[in-house]
Amino acid sequence: MRLAVLYSGGKDSHLALYRLLREGHEIASLLTIIPEKPDSWMFHRPNVELARLQADCMDLQWHSLRVSGEKEKEVTELTHSLSHLKSRLGIEGIATGAIASNYQKSRVEKLCSDLGLKHLSPLWGTPELELLTEILNLKFEVYFTSVSAEGLDREWLGKLLDWDRVDRLLKLKEKYGLNPSGEGGEYETFVCNSPLFKRRLKVLEAESVWHHNSGTWNIKRVQILEKSLQ
Repeated sequence: MRLAVLYSGGKDSHLALYRLLREGHEIASLLTIIPEKPDSWMFHRPNVELARLQADCMDLQWHSLRVSGEKEKEVTELTHSLSHLKSRLGIEGIATGAIASNYQKSRVEKLCSDLGLKHLSPLWGTPELELLTEILNLKFEVYFTSVSAEGLDREWLGKLLDWDRVDRLLKLKEKYGLNPSGEGGEYETFVCNSPLFKRRLKVLEAESVWHHNSGTWNIKRVQILEKSLQ
């Protein structure tokens, strides 16, 4: 199936893309939604503009669509924009990296129904630890770009997702009920390298910004490198 993948540049949309390619789907484009408001109900925000560089590293097409970020209105805006892209790109379906968010899944399903498209959620229902284990076993290079949950402080910003971090997330789940996969918005991520990347990204400059009990790691400058260069 020829798909547009809703792609934020984070670990879940990247793993969804990996699974879809492994299943033999054709990727018409990665599609990054850029909300004007930072607290969109539907879409990841920190560093999403850099998804263009991730697409470059994978030799995939990339498109971005801007929405208001206002609850429900942003879905209507996305439906309208996708109606124009559908025929231009020959899109047959939309894929997402949703794991357990019925809010997101139901709205994308409605959008697809309205546009006559299929909806694929290759990660849906996968246990949290299984997802994190797959990401690390595949050697995804993933960094924390935002945190907004009890137990996650500014020290997490810009850190690499590794086995130690997974262990700490599981302990925070026991203590605070945190979702270790970040599906509830507890944290967001950015992928710099994976088996899909023909070239890799290196963060050269980033700024950590902290507000009360949440923060973001805003990437200012990156470099595209050949994988042979460490």
